[in-house]
Amino acid sequence: MLKVISTHVQVRERLHPGILEKMAAGGATGIEIFAMRGHFDYQSTQHIREIAGWFHSREGVSFESMHAPMQASSEWGRSDAAPINIAGRDRKERIDAMDEIKRAIEVAEVLPFRFLVLHIGVTGEAFDDHKFEGAMTSVEHLRAFAKPLGVRLLLENIPNELAAPDKLVQMIHTLHYDDIGVCFDLGHAHLEPGVKEAFDTLKPLIRSAHVHDNHGNKDEHLWPGQGTIDWAAAMELLKSAPQVPALVLEIEGDPEGDPSFGETVSDHMKAAWKTLEV
Repeated sequence: MLKVISTHVQVRERLHPGILEKMAAGGATGIEIFAMRGHFDYQSTQHIREIAGWFHSREGVSFESMHAPMQASSEWGRSDAAPINIAGRDRKERIDAMDEIKRAIEVAEVLPFRFLVLHIGVTGEAFDDHKFEGAMTSVEHLRAFAKPLGVRLLLENIPNELAAPDKLVQMIHTLHYDDIGVCFDLGHAHLEPGVKEAFDTLKPLIRSAHVHDNHGNKDEHLWPGQGTIDWAAAMELLKSAPQVPALVLEIEGDPEGDPSFGETVSDHMKAAWKTLEV
């Protein structure tokens, strides 16, 4: 299984080759870049070329995926940051969200990547037919934009009623595009409806997997083994998928943004691969 880490673990720092090199030292054979402009400025040609230079010179590590931008702020975690929501009730809100996401997809013109991981709605959002229809239109539009650049969309199960496993299946089947898949988030599934239940629903569509732990009551994004997910059982499930997904460690980093935290990431990664037995 492809061992990938999301740069989300150091999202409070500007992404640079030194961070990527430490992730490679931790055993990563792929990287998922978290698109937030204060971390990875997908609108900066200079920053894109800096990161592209590292990938072009570093054998054995692929740019596997990018996580679509989630908020307008360049500072992660700000409570007043406007969400980038392709399922908003307001059409202009959806158009603005798609425009921002398209700017991230355009990175593929210089630095190709395989998948774009996309959220439908925001955390805790209730189901609404109008929002669901708007989200489908947004996904269809983004797919048309991404496909010529070689990027495939993956919809992620997140803790809300629009992106519950059964709703993602409904959306993808309604759209009738066989190149749209799912990023199966195990931490989110552990919260509701349960890892096995969510996997069984999404199994044929899974193309990537976000790997992080929690205690079953809030979205903590812990290293595997620090929460209550049964990782032996979870790994058996993932190995049974028709297309065995990449394992993407998506971990909450140091909340204080201490740069020294990055010095320990490689060691945490090595421990995580042992927990996952890969």
